[in-house]
Amino acid sequence: MITVNPDGKIMVRRCLVTLRPFRLFVLGIGFFSLCFLMTSLGGQFSARRPGDSPFTIRTEEDLNLCLRPLAQGLCRFPRGPCGCSWLAISSGSRVMGGPESRGVLRKMSDLLELMVKRMDTLARLENSSELHRAAAEGRFALDRLPAGTGLMERIQAIAQNVSDIAVKVDQILRHSLLLHSKVSEGRRDQCEAPSDPKFPDCSGKVEWMRARWTSDPCYAFFGVDGTECSFLIYLSEVEWFCPPLPWRNQTATRRAPKPLPKVQAVFRSNLSHLLELMGSGKESLIFMKKRTKRFTAQWVLAAQRLAQKLGGVRRDQKQILVHIGFLTEESGDVFSPRVLKGGPLGEMVQWADILAALYVLGHGLRITVSLKELQSNLGVPPGRGNCPLTMPLPFDLIYTDYHGLQQMRQHMGLSFGKHRCRIRVIDTFGTEPAYNHEEYATLHGYRTNWGYWNLNPKQFMTMFPHTPDNSFMGFVSEELNETEKQLIKDGKASNMAVVYGKEASIWKQLQGKEKFLSILNKYMEIHGTVYYESQRPPEVPAFVKNHGLLPQPEFQQLLRKAKLFIGFGFPYEGPAPLEAIANGCVFLQSRFSPPHSSLNHEFFRGKPTSREVFSQHPYAENFIGKPHVWTVDYNNSEEFEAAIQAIMTTQVDPYLPYEYTCEGMLERIHAYIQHQDFCVDPAPAPPGARAPQSPFILAPNATHLEWARNTSLAPGAWPPAHSLRAWLAATGRACTDACLDHGLICEPSFFPFLNSQDAFQKLQVPCDGIESEMNHLYPAFAQPGQECFLQKEPLLFSCAGASTKYRRLCPCRDFRKGQVALCQDCL
Repeated sequence: MITVNPDGKIMVRRCLVTLRPFRLFVLGIGFFSLCFLMTSLGGQFSARRPGDSPFTIRTEEDLNLCLRPLAQGLCRFPRGPCGCSWLAISSGSRVMGGPESRGVLRKMSDLLELMVKRMDTLARLENSSELHRAAAEGRFALDRLPAGTGLMERIQAIAQNVSDIAVKVDQILRHSLLLHSKVSEGRRDQCEAPSDPKFPDCSGKVEWMRARWTSDPCYAFFGVDGTECSFLIYLSEVEWFCPPLPWRNQTATRRAPKPLPKVQAVFRSNLSHLLELMGSGKESLIFMKKRTKRFTAQWVLAAQRLAQKLGGVRRDQKQILVHIGFLTEESGDVFSPRVLKGGPLGEMVQWADILAALYVLGHGLRITVSLKELQSNLGVPPGRGNCPLTMPLPFDLIYTDYHGLQQMRQHMGLSFGKHRCRIRVIDTFGTEPAYNHEEYATLHGYRTNWGYWNLNPKQFMTMFPHTPDNSFMGFVSEELNETEKQLIKDGKASNMAVVYGKEASIWKQLQGKEKFLSILNKYMEIHGTVYYESQRPPEVPAFVKNHGLLPQPEFQQLLRKAKLFIGFGFPYEGPAPLEAIANGCVFLQSRFSPPHSSLNHEFFRGKPTSREVFSQHPYAENFIGKPHVWTVDYNNSEEFEAAIQAIMTTQVDPYLPYEYTCEGMLERIHAYIQHQDFCVDPAPAPPGARAPQSPFILAPNATHLEWARNTSLAPGAWPPAHSLRAWLAATGRACTDACLDHGLICEPSFFPFLNSQDAFQKLQVPCDGIESEMNHLYPAFAQPGQECFLQKEPLLFSCAGASTKYRRLCPCRDFRKGQVALCQDCL
């Protein structure tokens, strides 16, 4: 340890002050070289792997990837090229052998000697000038010189030590290279791609690595250095394309991490920690946190009710990552800047409620709204995303959206395919199986920018129950008690209407609709909540009283006074109509003729669904209906005016479907988490196995199939198999509609039970032939040829879709009152 007395400190400080910029630069270069040599030598020999070269020259990108965490003090990986003890020279993309390493070492030693000489000369010149200047000014005596002289001696001693180290390292390098050459000769036959039938892709992957291992720094991170052995080690221990090498220590690579002990989930009543997890800095997050605070009391009460309903049912706590991809800067985040300008809030409403539900149910949450946070939580290695994760995935479930899904596939490498079964995609408008299956979508014209993920269609979770092929996630609206409902009824104005549309652009779409607004103005006072900064939006007619963009509590108060909430046809399927109905309003909307779809409307074009939308809010029309919801043709003045007159004389109570209450959402998500498992594939029947006895019987009225009571239930099936009812749909009828015709819901998870010739025989369908093909309409019966078709691809089982050529075989089930996502015994 070097000690310097106070006088020495003064001398060194004054010396540095008087040094010219060039001298400072030379001095800095000298010390940097010294640190560089000591760090690189110590790191290379403390963290070397067999076959590594002591000095590695890598690309500039590699160096930046490694220096960044070092500079920040974030040394997470003790080994590897980005370990805390690693440093490399950035000047190429090749691995240097022994001669090059010794050459670099000699050059560095020569450079150090030159630097020391320059430092010595400069120091003497400066000390001499300082001496004469001080003597003239009488500031200090000659007895203070030894301190400076001792400091220079110490610097020279350090330089000599570095030179000695360089000589010793050169000797070590010679011995190491000689030993390495002998080891390489002994293992040359062990580092050839094996021809193992269990690993048919091994040799091809080795060829790929040989040609492209420098294409992504992540390969070097995992120890690939261009040698055959490093390729095989990587492909057998990091990836899984080659068999383990017999001479490698297999205990570390094969030992799977012990699963953490299961913890029982406990309902939470304090949401303050959730608000901290949600973060801040974006208007979207601020909006979500305000909503969560406002609904806290309702979440807590709903949790108490659900706990009583479940009794002592054990609920395992899940570790859940929630990555809101559309709020990341990399995806553009077009929503946050528009929160305070009347922009769409539906997605943020749903995400806020999802976070609250997961937290209240007692699960462990990690929330990310940036790509960097996502990479950190997943354990993404440095590079371009071609390598697997650096650690086992610490999450049981991942909730994200299409943007986040794309980001995960881009950065998780092979791990994405391995863990995709844990992902749940929040998908506002839904994804039908025909669009989800990549090969089928490409061949049959269903491919869009949003589909072709090859997930189980139930992994997509929608805002409304559009199609049973997906899981219905939903959101919540404020639930009123009886006292509040009565106060609303007493305070209603029978002649007050509020227009659904906060952006002026929505009012621009009124071409041809001024007539129906004029009719409405004859009967009611019309209010708007259109955003503006300084001047009234010219798109809003003068007879409309515009309040500007209102905070949510004030908007709720406006709805509680109004009699009517009227839509212009856009936006589609938002949360506001349900909020209006919950506050005692009648919702009036336009009927679309022809129905809007991806085939004829720009808004739906490119969305992974062929669903036809017959009104602005199909859920309100089909699941709520009159007297709360009226759907009319706005182009028919007489029909529109008659509806207004009828609505003014109709008394309605505030109404909220159970599935959109906090309790309903908690119930639904609880059931999904406990019962949906897409990581377990059903075991295929062994070849030649005897077909099990048919579990179906024909109903007494001979119209449909039922699950036989004396038949054992399918193990692990959810929903329970005994809720199955199978119908043969009419020609050109989708299974979704066929089941609704009988007061039931189509259940795609039951399709495998029906995908057999036995099901057609039990329904007394005359099959002259049986074929198995990929088609999202199968299983089905083709009447012209009397042929029965079975489904070949399980991912294409679909409740949606119809054709005039087929009568589809449809699996239906019952459902809980007010909760279409769950069957009677699903909870």
